[in-house]
Amino acid sequence: MKISRRTALLGGVVGGVGACASDPQILSFESLQDNLEETFACGVASGDPDQESVVLWTRVHGGTGYIPVDVEVSGTEDFANVIWRDRTSTDASRDFTVKVVADGLEPGKHYYYRFRVLDRTSPVGRTKTLPEQTYGARFAVASCSNFPFGYFNAYDHIARQEPLDAVIHLGDYIYEYGPEGYGGAKGAALGRVHEPQREIISLEDYRIRHRQYKCEPASRRMHARHPLIAIWDDHETSNDSFKDGAENHQPATEGRWEGRKRAALQAYYEYMPVRDPQPGRKRENLYRSYSWGNFLTLTAIESRLTARTKQISYSEVVPTLTSPEAVERFRRDVLGDPSRELLGNEQRRFVEASLKRSVQKGDNWRLIANQVLFARVIAPDLGEYVTEDDVALIEPQWPEIRDFLAFSALGLPLNTDSWDGYPAARERFYRAADAAGARDLIVLTGDTHQFWANDLKRDSGEHMGVEIGTSGVTSPGPSAYLGDKAFDFSLLLRRENPEVRYTDPVNNGYVLLELDEDGGRAEFISMTTIASPNYGVFRSASFDLVKKNGTVEFAKPSGLGFKERVLYR
Repeated sequence: MKISRRTALLGGVVGGVGACASDPQILSFESLQDNLEETFACGVASGDPDQESVVLWTRVHGGTGYIPVDVEVSGTEDFANVIWRDRTSTDASRDFTVKVVADGLEPGKHYYYRFRVLDRTSPVGRTKTLPEQTYGARFAVASCSNFPFGYFNAYDHIARQEPLDAVIHLGDYIYEYGPEGYGGAKGAALGRVHEPQREIISLEDYRIRHRQYKCEPASRRMHARHPLIAIWDDHETSNDSFKDGAENHQPATEGRWEGRKRAALQAYYEYMPVRDPQPGRKRENLYRSYSWGNFLTLTAIESRLTARTKQISYSEVVPTLTSPEAVERFRRDVLGDPSRELLGNEQRRFVEASLKRSVQKGDNWRLIANQVLFARVIAPDLGEYVTEDDVALIEPQWPEIRDFLAFSALGLPLNTDSWDGYPAARERFYRAADAAGARDLIVLTGDTHQFWANDLKRDSGEHMGVEIGTSGVTSPGPSAYLGDKAFDFSLLLRRENPEVRYTDPVNNGYVLLELDEDGGRAEFISMTTIASPNYGVFRSASFDLVKKNGTVEFAKPSGLGFKERVLYR
């Protein structure tokens, strides 16, 4: 039985629950809500695994004061043989969340865990450590779970997947908007309104919002079944965030960006099953690396808060691009400005070192957990395809449609918030990967609310691997404002962008990624609906991955439109 150092240190303080209950500063039976299930209303979660440890998480609802919490880990679901236990505590200073690192575990093994508070026992969670040696791996890849837009059916389906090494969440785990913001009207219609019912700015706001997302039933099921490897994108703080601000942050009315960012990150570390920063490391620097023996390395990068330069706004720039010469100067001197940064030197050195270790130990695969679209995607000229009648239909859902039509004729990147807005930084990333001997990347991407299968190429044309983009769990893609023309738009994207093999702008879901020694497969798993918790699923596309000429490539699509004959409730 593993007895942690924390257990020994706290033993004299919280050794007797009866004594603690009589102290007004300590939790009493009466201070908890009567409903036993409500004590652990957010369920349990695990994450950030390595070969011998994993983060375990829960929250104690309805308590006051200082709350002793016991944690148990077992190799079996009945807890007949508890192999690790700890006694910790929580209080209002961390919003009654509980997070411990269970260590001394065996590599590549499933474990069961639970929490105890007085006479209350949490639901049982299952987790898994990383292996020292393996010949295959299987992941669910998710992103963009916006509560008001619909039910987290993708999470429910992920919870049903067996076997699964981990859920890789690529960010936008929560959204910051209030009832008048993005998704508000849809949430009111579905009865899924954000709490608190305002845009979140303060620490208490962010805590309440995280609590709402964790307590959602499908979210509870997914977290209890599989460990999470998470990176954030922008909405965990505020839309289109960068190092020194965000598009959706107005200092005049919402205070200093540093204060809001500090509150958002504190709530994130309290509520997510991720390891707290090591002493001396900034909270913004979430980037880290995971190893599946000599089979696979996953490098998770952070491209929002560590070093990102402010995004270029087309609405400000396009009116100045009045000639081909002006467009070329903008492309060369503004977009191509080498000082524009996403990762920063320190993180780029970390990525290069992670990839170099992976190459040296002979890994079959190298994955990058990445927030925003990596491949080059130029906006197609829509002028000859979109009529004034089309604009009239689209404009209520997308007020910027006229601005988009104006810049779509200029041959510029589709989205300057993506790596396309930082082409010099992208080339620096490729140089670092090349220096490490890693020209066979699989980049996993969220953010866009679309499925993508993209080739990755340097400015020289050298193939560097592939990009697999996941759709949103609930956040809508272009179909939300383009309607029936969304697939037409995707066809134009593919025609104008040879690096884009496939994109699905309509369906919500997640990616199921399976890798073995010889190859792999990425399946785009789509939900038939997110408007109800009763749903079906179908595979909108499936791509085989092959190693060829020192890199990784897509084979031809191996399946399109396959539907399962199952209705999930």
